[in-house]
Amino acid sequence: MEYIPNLLFAIVLILGIGFFAKNVKKLIRNIKLGQDKDVSDNKSQRWKNMAMIALGQSKMVRRPISGFLHVVVYVGFIIINIEVLEIIIDGLLGTHRIGLSVLPQSVYGFLIGTFEILACLVFVAVIVFWIRRNVIKIARFWKSEMTTWPKNDGNYILYFEMVLMTLFLVMNATDLQFQALNSGNIVSQFITPWFSGFSESTLHGIERGAWWMHIVGILVFLNYLYFSKHLHILLAFPNTYYGNLKAKGQFNNLDAVTNEVKMMMDPNADPFAVPDEGAEEEIPAKFGASDVQDLNWVQLLNAYTCTECGRCTSECPANLTGKKLSPRKIMMDTRDRLEEVGKNIDTNHGEFKDDGKQLLGDYITKEELWACTTCNACVEACPVSIDPLSIILEMRRYLVMEQSAAPVELNNMMTNIENNGAPWPYNQMDRLNWKDE
Repeated sequence: MEYIPNLLFAIVLILGIGFFAKNVKKLIRNIKLGQDKDVSDNKSQRWKNMAMIALGQSKMVRRPISGFLHVVVYVGFIIINIEVLEIIIDGLLGTHRIGLSVLPQSVYGFLIGTFEILACLVFVAVIVFWIRRNVIKIARFWKSEMTTWPKNDGNYILYFEMVLMTLFLVMNATDLQFQALNSGNIVSQFITPWFSGFSESTLHGIERGAWWMHIVGILVFLNYLYFSKHLHILLAFPNTYYGNLKAKGQFNNLDAVTNEVKMMMDPNADPFAVPDEGAEEEIPAKFGASDVQDLNWVQLLNAYTCTECGRCTSECPANLTGKKLSPRKIMMDTRDRLEEVGKNIDTNHGEFKDDGKQLLGDYITKEELWACTTCNACVEACPVSIDPLSIILEMRRYLVMEQSAAPVELNNMMTNIENNGAPWPYNQMDRLNWKDE
């Protein structure tokens, strides 16, 4: 009988981690649906970006208030969960605060004391976040794309964090053995008097209940991440590592098109010549992207990493002037469509069955795409190196090269370039007529 709690704990732990691993496998599968992209260059710069942006939060603090609060929550929550190691060992071995038998009491007390202070700071920061989101109602949290689920998702995580921090402090406050040490109970000592009227056995029950709910809550939180925008807690690191290192907004030329243009401009080239054996260029099956499978895997990783913070949309000049475009919505739509494709594959035993839908049209409209000014404000504003512009440009490429569906103004410009060698509707011979006026 004495081993039943240990066995139960092991079952809960295995189920929690197993379900998380299953979802991670599905996540990787979905990301790999994208086209191949080589990002093996300049590894030193990539590691630096990951350290500065994902770990160091360098882009978050550009907005001081939200940036500082985010750092508090991020650092506090991560460091506090170091104690999960002790909880796991205690749960599996049936010990109680095994850290006391491994570390000197002063060191253990310092660690737990630090955790308690951070728990209070996280709790306060989360309350401020909740007020900013629900009372002050900062505009970027209430845009049209922030429907019921995105709004609730943000609040659910805040509630999760408040409950977990509370359980941690209550667990310490009702642990008589820990309180008797009078070391590390910097915050919990002030909570202990709240339970002064309870018997020792009742206090033990409360401590055990808080202990169980704390670890189960962490496992639930871990598995909730896959369904939440807070997946960025994990994906921010690979996303910043694989982020674009080239000049922002640099258009990626297609080799097939580049070679065609070079041949057209070479007076000695034979347009009817048969390519040398082994030198045949790879012509893409589709120019641009109309669905998520046409995007590259880094762009799909971007979609899953989106924090829905709205910094991109709040900086977008098109959105600020009333246009329909929202870079955040571009990423949310891409992720939603990718999830739909993934479920389609699961339903059809590992194969995608055409569902008559695609990202372009069913999720993202032409109006949104052509509203973009390609100014890169969204790319610059993103705190985790997401690039909504690259997706917009790929879908524009599809509209132009596959459907000839560019706006009239662009079609006129391209016709003028083709006929006159310039965007203006004037014959080349008349270009200097202005000097005679």
